[in-house]
Amino acid sequence: MMSFPDRGVLFGAAYYHEYQPYERLKTDLDLMAEASFTVIRVGESVWSTWEPENGRFDLDWLRPVLDGAHERGISVILGTPTYAVPPWLARLYPEIAGERATGQRIPWGARQEVDFTHPAFRFHAERVVRKILERYASHPAVIGFQVDNEPGNELLHNHGVFQRFVDRLRHRYGDVETLNRAWGLVYWSHRLADWADLWTPDGNAQPQYHLAWRRFQAEQTTEFIAWQAGIVREYARPEQFVTTCISYERPAVDDAELTLALDVTAGNPYYAMQDGLAHPGAGDQPQFWTTTGTWALYLSADRMYSSKQAPYLVSETNAQSIGFPWNNRPAYDGQWRQAAWALISRGATMIEYWHWHTLHFGAETYWGGVLPHSGRPGRTYREIARLGAELAAAGELVAGLTPDAGVAMLWSAESKWLMQRFPPLAKGERDPDERAYHGLFDPFYRGAFDAGVPVRILHAGHLDGPGEAARRYPVLVASGLYIADDITLAWLVAYAEAGGHLILGPRTGYADEEARARSEPAPAVVGGPAGVRYDEFSNLSSPVPVRATGGDLELPPGATATRWIDGLEAGGADVLARYEHPHFGRWPAITTRAHGHGRITTVGTVPGPELAAALFRWLAPPGEGDWRDTPPSVTVTGATARDGRRVRFVHNWSWDPVPFRPPVPVTDALTGEDVEGEVDLGPWDVRVLVVR
Repeated sequence: MMSFPDRGVLFGAAYYHEYQPYERLKTDLDLMAEASFTVIRVGESVWSTWEPENGRFDLDWLRPVLDGAHERGISVILGTPTYAVPPWLARLYPEIAGERATGQRIPWGARQEVDFTHPAFRFHAERVVRKILERYASHPAVIGFQVDNEPGNELLHNHGVFQRFVDRLRHRYGDVETLNRAWGLVYWSHRLADWADLWTPDGNAQPQYHLAWRRFQAEQTTEFIAWQAGIVREYARPEQFVTTCISYERPAVDDAELTLALDVTAGNPYYAMQDGLAHPGAGDQPQFWTTTGTWALYLSADRMYSSKQAPYLVSETNAQSIGFPWNNRPAYDGQWRQAAWALISRGATMIEYWHWHTLHFGAETYWGGVLPHSGRPGRTYREIARLGAELAAAGELVAGLTPDAGVAMLWSAESKWLMQRFPPLAKGERDPDERAYHGLFDPFYRGAFDAGVPVRILHAGHLDGPGEAARRYPVLVASGLYIADDITLAWLVAYAEAGGHLILGPRTGYADEEARARSEPAPAVVGGPAGVRYDEFSNLSSPVPVRATGGDLELPPGATATRWIDGLEAGGADVLARYEHPHFGRWPAITTRAHGHGRITTVGTVPGPELAAALFRWLAPPGEGDWRDTPPSVTVTGATARDGRRVRFVHNWSWDPVPFRPPVPVTDALTGEDVEGEVDLGPWDVRVLVVR
């Protein structure tokens, strides 16, 4: 297992000496050392440099980089280059090309175009990995290994992949009649008489098939990464870690399963800078592989922590502009510090930028690095060097933090996959929203964030005993949990019985593990204990006002229901809020009911930001010494250090300087000075405070 370095949070960038237009290794490494870099990542993108032609290897070019880094006390993460195949391999073995549709090969010329399950690819991939490791695994600069890079980019339709899918179904279901019943293949005359009758996924319209296909694709990615990790461990020293960097929006990734074979999670959070980090934000912004809004940056951090329920590495994040030549928005002064400390506050134990030197060629010519095209240190370098000095001053205190968790939220990769193909939510009036799962999950997360309540994201495989979960997480949100077996739903009920407060959101408990709509009243299993049921539901074209009707839930005037309404019928539950609408007003918006030692609250809509924040202020009211009494642009995040000390991260996400008074005595972790009275927060500022 990975041992986090005693020197604190790792800090650095991906470094490609082989991409430089002229010799500048010493200059680069000296600049890194001056910026307090402690780590670089190398080697993962250049298979054709490691092996210029079939069987001829050039391994010596990296040695000066490793030696120079080691001389300056900079550690190295060594990457395996299997995600970017060389031209000679594509030419000699055209059959290894991946297929996005059956029989339609992905054109070569970018990256990750390959069927990584093909034996010819595996042979050559293993050979180059072993050659690199034989040469450099023992180098004293190397502290860990990254296998491949952002895996799961394609849903592969190759013949061999499909045949293995059929084999997987045959082993799981045993015979076609069992599969016919499980998938409801009587529908539209899809009953199979033989396994050979199974159609390829290209034209499939059966939800049960789609879910099985997506599960299988993620399993293929997990197997591939575990295979590489096994090879690396034959060479790695006990103290060296093995990881891969995850892009969480890739279609063939189940991060909780993928990371089981790895020592530590590593992820690549990219975010909109400049006004994209303003808080409060200017309305809802669409989320893609990049995030927009402070709440979404924290959601990325909590997703990375969730994979192994442990501290993680940030293997890539913003240096300058990211993405495309038409999207040039480098950060305002202070925002690099803000984003890095936000990630650290939620468990990051490495901040590594992509990348060191802005490229002079290739598809990512305008994806900015720490240094600009001139190679001369500028504003970005100075800002990042400032952060490096702060991390050096903070030392071990901020490495491997356990972030606070006032609320837990249950994540369902399978529900997300199904909703990408069969989304319950629309974009506009009628267009399907392929991000429908996020549309059901994210508003609850944002509501907690806006209310100042920290979130711990859990996967189904992380659920321990209901009683222990109720003790650790007094509030648990299950929204969008469309795919759920009886065991999981029964666990949710037991969690409430044990004293937890269960929050049910839309679509939870509607389908079983095969994506079949359940025959009992919705929400299945949990509806009886919750004291609610519904048979009818509706999409919303525009927000509907919601008003409080009972209990101690207080709602602001701007509280609204958005996008979806369940026609809840309260049967023993207390009604806390209703819709102000001539039709939808017949149904409760929010109900609650005591169950066992706990409670189940049902939210029958996607809450707008004001409604969601009010809901979480009710669920987790502030107590004495609470840090949530802040100016609107200020957020406070808490965590526990490995030595038990409590750390608070106070951010001002705006141009306007603001004062903030800590509710308890604190010390500035970066200066060592005790704080007396108010903390002055400048524009786009952050302070790291230790509770005395």
